[in-house]
Amino acid sequence: MHYPPTELVLNDQGAVYHLGLQPEQLASKIILVGDQDRVAKISRYFDQIEHRVQHREFVSHTGIFQGKRLTVLSTGIGTDNIDICMAELDALVNIDLSSRTEKKEKTSLEIIRIGTCGMLQKTMPIHSFVLSTHAIGLDNIAHFYPIEWTSEEQLLLHEMTNQVQFPSHIQPYLSMASVRLVSKLDSEHVTKGITITSSGFYGPQGRSLRLSSLMPNIHLDLGAFDYNGLQVVNFEMESSAIFALGKALGHDCTSICLGVANRPLEIFSTGIDLAMDELILYVLERI
Repeated sequence: MHYPPTELVLNDQGAVYHLGLQPEQLASKIILVGDQDRVAKISRYFDQIEHRVQHREFVSHTGIFQGKRLTVLSTGIGTDNIDICMAELDALVNIDLSSRTEKKEKTSLEIIRIGTCGMLQKTMPIHSFVLSTHAIGLDNIAHFYPIEWTSEEQLLLHEMTNQVQFPSHIQPYLSMASVRLVSKLDSEHVTKGITITSSGFYGPQGRSLRLSSLMPNIHLDLGAFDYNGLQVVNFEMESSAIFALGKALGHDCTSICLGVANRPLEIFSTGIDLAMDELILYVLERI
């Protein structure tokens, strides 16, 4: 299949349009972060940095950490940016950008998101490491693609919608993380569970300021969910699209977040730098 310039958009240097990356600048192991400044906070631990690229909010550093070649990429906030990132990361490895045709041999990327989140269980202390086994999307990204859901994903989503009443205009979807990557990052130092991905930070996550949320108790309702011991552990804004698009494209994906808020207890972190550094090193040593 040939991809015309309006579908596969490249810049004047032949790099993918939004990320500004060329294929040789990308490693097969990728860490996604939301915050641009967090890219350098991760790459400072690299033994060598090969490439530094920035276009808009998309900052990427590729280098070597303990013999492993890694790319760290900032996505900005939200699943709309994740749609861009996942499409262009896949294009870099699975489309010949010169001929604009799909490669016969496919490359599977290993993608781990390091972020921050709000925790939905009272028992989880501030600065917990929260590892996503599944993500439920309250966004709409996956509804634009022909994604095949497994029977396990469909069953778990059915249980979720039975226990939690979402407004009729919200159509959640659920995608599993990579079992292999979850196993890599699992330990006694993390709390595992289901992540809820929202399309916004305030009303969509049940927060009300001057404009009230239509779901003011959604964080409490989600926190009460239980299916064979599997609970909803956190709220954030990217993982559902990463998991769904990654699975559909043949990539291994998961997320691990630093819990900076306990929503049921209404407690927020007063400083995350040291704890985030600990999480970064935790991931780098296991990726």
